[in-house]
Amino acid sequence: MKKRIFITGVSGFVGSHLLDLLSAREASFDLYGIVRERSSIDKINHRLNSIRLVSCDLINLANIAAIFREVKPDHVYHLAGESSVKLSWGGTLSMVNSNIVGTLNVLEAIRATGCKDTKILLPCSSEEYGLVSEGDIPIKEETPLKPVSPYAVSKATVDMFGFQYYVSYGLQAIRIRAFNHTGPRRPDTYALSGFAKQLAEIEKGLKAPVIRVGNLNAVRDYTDVRDMVKAYELAMEHCKPGEVYNVCSSRGYKIGDLLEMLIRLAKCKVDIVPDEKRSRPVDLPLVVGDNSKFTGTTMWRPEIPIAETLQDMLDYWRAEVR
Repeated sequence: MKKRIFITGVSGFVGSHLLDLLSAREASFDLYGIVRERSSIDKINHRLNSIRLVSCDLINLANIAAIFREVKPDHVYHLAGESSVKLSWGGTLSMVNSNIVGTLNVLEAIRATGCKDTKILLPCSSEEYGLVSEGDIPIKEETPLKPVSPYAVSKATVDMFGFQYYVSYGLQAIRIRAFNHTGPRRPDTYALSGFAKQLAEIEKGLKAPVIRVGNLNAVRDYTDVRDMVKAYELAMEHCKPGEVYNVCSSRGYKIGDLLEMLIRLAKCKVDIVPDEKRSRPVDLPLVVGDNSKFTGTTMWRPEIPIAETLQDMLDYWRAEVR
């Protein structure tokens, strides 16, 4: 019998790449996905024959519970929610609704419909760790959580609710603390994708040869999104419910160095101009994770080099900008 796999947020950046991965083996799965009524499905238009889409707002518990009663999913990848650290300072209540209330409704829907064998993957975030001293780098799962943005607080709350529902109700919740991941289809509100879009516009003569930037000195642990969704699938198959796992490359990249790589790939001369609007009230200087618990459990390794990720992201924006 085919496994019934449910993806919330399937039309988003990560969800669309997970759909690409799973639909390549659609003979083994029945795929279902939730999209909000106002969401664009442009990123998954090429996969619509592989999945049954359901329109639903996760703020409505009755709707999501009714959907789960009908589908009775074996696996739920909960990818819906807001993911911008920068934008979270201006939209805290929206972040609470999308990330915390939406997740609680998904967890409660699974519990209320009696799907005790349903596994749910909760992709949480390295942002939960917040203010980490250099002595605690690379960051392990045991590192205390000190979130410093509304987004980070929302993900830490999701993380803890996942654990609470496992302990209290036996829900098969697997928690992943995903570090930075990027690639084609990433919205331009995120640093590297924003750089790539600006370069594509410069190449086509759509804007002056100026790149506007925020903090270029920050160091981040980047993984290609296509490697990240492979990690999610392996986590669902091999990781223990109730446990938490870092998923990351365990390698730090300075944002300024990645910008220089993108500029070389674009082969155009630009001026780099600081832009206060692209800065955050609090910006963590160094975020590099320890992935040994996850790799030891799943044998996963990131395969796509950062240069290929940047090239594919630049090519994506070359096709998008007009």
